[in-house]
Amino acid sequence: MNLIHAARFNAVFTAFNMASSKSAQLRSRGMELLMQYKVDRSVKLRNQLVRLNAGLVRKIAHRVSHQCAEPYEDLEQIGYIGLIRSIERFDPGQGCAFSSFAVPYIRGEMLHFLRDRGTTVKIPRRWQDLQKEGQKRQAELIRRYGRQPSDIEMAEALTVSVQEWRQVKLANKNRMPLSLDATVCHQIDSSITLGDTLPDVHYQLLQILEEDRQQIQRAMSQLEEKTRSAIEFVFFKGLSRKEVAERIGVSPMTVTRRIQRGVEQMIAYLQPQQDLQSDS
Repeated sequence: MNLIHAARFNAVFTAFNMASSKSAQLRSRGMELLMQYKVDRSVKLRNQLVRLNAGLVRKIAHRVSHQCAEPYEDLEQIGYIGLIRSIERFDPGQGCAFSSFAVPYIRGEMLHFLRDRGTTVKIPRRWQDLQKEGQKRQAELIRRYGRQPSDIEMAEALTVSVQEWRQVKLANKNRMPLSLDATVCHQIDSSITLGDTLPDVHYQLLQILEEDRQQIQRAMSQLEEKTRSAIEFVFFKGLSRKEVAERIGVSPMTVTRRIQRGVEQMIAYLQPQQDLQSDS
């Protein structure tokens, strides 16, 4: 039994060494071609590099195809554009592995392609095919009945359940972008659009900053005048403690103590308000 295990180990170890050796040879050959291409920008050399790195494109295309509804073949073709761009821009003298350099270009082209397709919802391939077939069947039924076919009639024409056909319709509807001008609520004298309901992040931030400023101002108003002046000079006007000491007629150490005491008093003043806000 031990001999069998040893033989298997040797076979695996030998195969691993052969694979590693072959991989190293391919990398070496690839780097040689890249260095040649930097000097001689011939189509022949570029095509050799594309064929040599085709596996990288296929690997990324397989991975991306599982995250979207686009065919693997389309992603692979787009990926070759990214590979060619990476070959054109790669500098062998930078000491970077070509595969690490090429991956962002290949993946980036695929993602650009997906964004241009304009859908953010992944729909199963079967439902996409049913939607296309449904458009043909719908036109036929409209000609036959002179009206829009019902869901039951459409399901029968496609030989699927009514529930699945309704899911196909809903999925196709949800993948279409919704306009910000779409009305979501009617009032007596006006209507509210989807855009009206979206929060203005910039305005919200300004509101928060203004509330913070007012709270700090109220806390500072509770401080003794020289302590308040020291804090204003240091934090608001950017003066050094030495400059503040000269202005208010005390030592820099006294300025530091007053600032420390003032900040502690402000925190004590603001803390109850924060607790009340968190409870409400």
